[in-house]
Amino acid sequence: MDPQLSSLRSSPLPIGDQQHNLSVFLTKVYGWMAAALLLTAATALMVSGSQAALETIFGNRIVFYGLLLGELGLVMYISARIGHISSSTAVFLFMVYAVLNGVTMAVIFVAYTSTSIASTFAITAGTFGLMSMYGYITKTDLSRFGNLLLMALVGVVIATVVNLFLHNSTLQLVISGVGVLLFTALTAYDTQKIKTQALEMGSEGENGAKVALLGALTLYLDFINLFLFLLRFVGNRR
Repeated sequence: MDPQLSSLRSSPLPIGDQQHNLSVFLTKVYGWMAAALLLTAATALMVSGSQAALETIFGNRIVFYGLLLGELGLVMYISARIGHISSSTAVFLFMVYAVLNGVTMAVIFVAYTSTSIASTFAITAGTFGLMSMYGYITKTDLSRFGNLLLMALVGVVIATVVNLFLHNSTLQLVISGVGVLLFTALTAYDTQKIKTQALEMGSEGENGAKVALLGALTLYLDFINLFLFLLRFVGNRR
């Protein structure tokens, strides 16, 4: 179990109650995830329509990298402090993160065609939905693949950072392909993990809301990264 969730453990419920509460719990998870995605998309569209905003954000490296660091800091803070903050505060911080992510993602509306973005989003939604469903219903224990997926994630991050300096288009294509496969697999893995955590720790009350929020954040990150890697892999640039 993740260390940040250890303080949220509660007594298990009878099987019938667990199944009922699990459906309510998952509604919260996907509801918050969908709200965050909508907020990110709306923010990205709004920023991309303002030349002044684009120049301020992407024309100044300090501002741009400051936003990226702010996003990273928020994710780390929410994950590390989830047991010590209220669920309402966690939801608020999640939505702030979604807005910041939308600000930095505005560049895709400048770099890629609207048709390409829309079609890639549809592919992402379909892939995500199928893999999340698989992660929920499969009897296979996906946790055994956790270390492998973690190593693959670290490898993709390192390769991405290296290619920021190399600007190698072939390497970028390879990274994008691996990234698509990785986050497709992570979607199923994380869905099963979230389901297991809800059943083990309970899905009601304040603690359940916090577990659901972390689940929503995790799946949101899977969706966003899958979308971005797919866009780089198959997207048409302007």
